[in-house]
Amino acid sequence: MARDIAAKIRHSGKIRFPGKSDSSACRPRKTTFPMIQFRNLTLARGARELIADASLQIHAGWRVGLAGANGSGKSSLFALLRGELTPERGDCTLPAAWRIASVSQETPALEVPAIEYVLDGDNELRTLERTLAEAEAAHAGETIAELHAQFDHIGGYSARARAASLLAGLGFADDEFERPVREFSGGWRMRLNLAQALVARADLLLLDEPTNHLDLDAVVWLEQWLAGYRGTLLVVSHDRDFLDGCVTHIAHIQAAKLTLYTGNYSAFEEARAAQLAMQQATHEKQARVIAHMESFVARFRAKATKAKQAQSRLKALARMERIAAAHVDTPFEFVIPRPERSPDTLIRLDRASVAYGEATVLRDIELVLTPGARIGLLGPNGAGKSTLVRLLAGELRPASGQRSEGRGLAIGYFAQHQLEQLRPAESPLQHLLRMEPQTREQELRDYLGGFDFRGAMADSPVAPFSGGEKSRLALALLVRRRPNLLLLDEPTNHLDLEMRQALTAALAEYEGSLVLVSHDRALLRTVCDDFMLVCDGVVTPFDGAIEDYIGWLAARRASRAAAGNAAPRQDRAARREARESAAAERQQTLAARRPLLKEAEQLEKRLAQWQQEKQGIDARLADPAFYASPDPAQLRELTTRQAELVQAVDAAESRWLALHDELEALGEP
Repeated sequence: MARDIAAKIRHSGKIRFPGKSDSSACRPRKTTFPMIQFRNLTLARGARELIADASLQIHAGWRVGLAGANGSGKSSLFALLRGELTPERGDCTLPAAWRIASVSQETPALEVPAIEYVLDGDNELRTLERTLAEAEAAHAGETIAELHAQFDHIGGYSARARAASLLAGLGFADDEFERPVREFSGGWRMRLNLAQALVARADLLLLDEPTNHLDLDAVVWLEQWLAGYRGTLLVVSHDRDFLDGCVTHIAHIQAAKLTLYTGNYSAFEEARAAQLAMQQATHEKQARVIAHMESFVARFRAKATKAKQAQSRLKALARMERIAAAHVDTPFEFVIPRPERSPDTLIRLDRASVAYGEATVLRDIELVLTPGARIGLLGPNGAGKSTLVRLLAGELRPASGQRSEGRGLAIGYFAQHQLEQLRPAESPLQHLLRMEPQTREQELRDYLGGFDFRGAMADSPVAPFSGGEKSRLALALLVRRRPNLLLLDEPTNHLDLEMRQALTAALAEYEGSLVLVSHDRALLRTVCDDFMLVCDGVVTPFDGAIEDYIGWLAARRASRAAAGNAAPRQDRAARREARESAAAERQQTLAARRPLLKEAEQLEKRLAQWQQEKQGIDARLADPAFYASPDPAQLRELTTRQAELVQAVDAAESRWLALHDELEALGEP
């Protein structure tokens, strides 16, 4: 009987025992201080060594940003921690009991409602639900009571509310929670995968580029959510503001060396800048970049038509002097050519409206783009920012009103869907030769080198390129045309931090006009002089900075939540009365169940302790060596304690069964 109850207790999860892992890659370990530990770790992909002789510790509760160029080994390190890769040499250990969650890269077209798909990420919850359903079908009252207690212990009754909160934070509307997964586009399915990882209540959360498919609103929400995460977090991101807001450490991979820095990304940049500034060659290169920007400011600061651009460069210069040394060894070095000329008015929208079918998305837009305009578009997800950019680019025609453009307008339009227009079988060099067949090949190779397409890379077909490499090539082709108006819709997606830094510096120096949609706050803050708010079908100037917009988003979320709770008085009163009645009934049941549950849990702990102690005494008394030189006093003490334990266990088991009979009779709250 005692053995059966102890087995049930172990099965219920009230008492956890360290498990064993079948992975030889990153072995679980028992440790007093939970941590991930690398000892002389060497990790490789094929013949290429990604990380060599790394030794460091990541303690429980740390939130670590993993930084490094694309291809440096960040994703491989995640695969190692998930047990999917084996190190070449050295050792990787982590606590045996840790549950690991990461974002799946595949989302099948399922009929499952979105919220149920998200809840599938909590394996313990789903296992308990299945076990509980089986117990209820078998009318196993004792097991049902035990499982309900465990369900309450893991927060099962609030799980659906937690999943709904995650979906809302990631931009899903309330009426989308029950939509089948198959009805969502690829980007929204990736958000569902992210929500599924966040709901898992994992000890170790691995996030690889979680902001790629998010807008600024969702990025800020995720940053705040992760800042309060109680588990251990490893996150790969190329968004410096995001990393600044949610990590406590940075692990940097460069030249096969893995180095751990304390602090957020800005602190890492300063520490790394201090290291690199000691190298004279890199210091001189930084000085040349700063001198170039100072020269621009000196030339145009006094000109009224260039005053705003000069101020923008001053802002970029102030930031560059602080962080540029951390990026002076970047492989990217390019400038956007100065436009040959610009019309007095680039584009004019006069009471323009945009509709998809019968639905009007944007209405009565009044907007004039003049030379030197540097506008960032802000607005909640789905408000129409990309639609406005497409209207400006001429991809959409206004349903009403007018769009007119100045003579000599040259638009450079970048959007993610345009990556599909790259010719897979052709190399970067061939793409450029199509544009400029008369230009010397070496000049084109030098230009591509600024985007890190060097040597064989410049001659390789585009088809196997990564998303970041394709984005770099599309940007290189775009700016080569010398546009006088850049329309950029999320240009930093899939770009690593070094390329983002280079793009930010190039856009800050760009002498044409631009309209930018981005969730990268550092890019918006550095590059844009003015902001337009796209919200509720209208486009209006936004008087404030990025930080003001984040405050506006928070206020809007609070306002919408309050509005969503509003209802007609009669319905509200009826619901309140029903809730109060149900709550009172639940409180009565809970009040009656609470002391019984507490006593049952205490008994479970005592039973486990007594069983363990009794097993030790039984083993000693059964050992022939114990009687080789008998100690009558010790023998009497052990047999007396053994009898006491037998009585205590029998009494506790009887009381435990009685408690669960009472709990079953009370029913669930």
